[in-house]
Amino acid sequence: MAEKTATIDRKVPDFTLPATGGKPWKLSAARGKALVVYFYPKDNTSGCTSESIAFSNLHDAFRKAKAVVVGVSPDSIASHEKFKAKYAFPFELLSDEEKKACEIFGVWKEKSMYGRKYMGVERSTFLLDAEGVLRREWRKVKVNGHAEEVLEALRDL
Repeated sequence: MAEKTATIDRKVPDFTLPATGGKPWKLSAARGKALVVYFYPKDNTSGCTSESIAFSNLHDAFRKAKAVVVGVSPDSIASHEKFKAKYAFPFELLSDEEKKACEIFGVWKEKSMYGRKYMGVERSTFLLDAEGVLRREWRKVKVNGHAEEVLEALRDL
């Protein structure tokens, strides 16, 4: 039986999600290039905006290193389209309202804010090689310097 979760040094199970730009995005279609998948909790919040801008600012460097970058959150495509347009992100944002990719990557977690517990996305990033094999993961990401760290890891692939 094929694994349903992402595991280091294993091929990530295929999935398809709605993407900005009006086309579905399929993991297996990204093969042939390295892939950076960053999960973030919510469009237009301070940390998520800072993280997305950091990946955007380094987009040319990621492309030169033969990698594709995508951002994923449970927000709707309508929300993603506005967020992408507002900041002119050069990569697609994927809508995971059903938490399919969140479950595969294990980022849908119980969180706590002001003593209140709730379910949400744990800010995490995953680096896949050109064959779709998971090579690195960063969990509980702190935004400052993170995109640069991912780029460095990509160059070491």
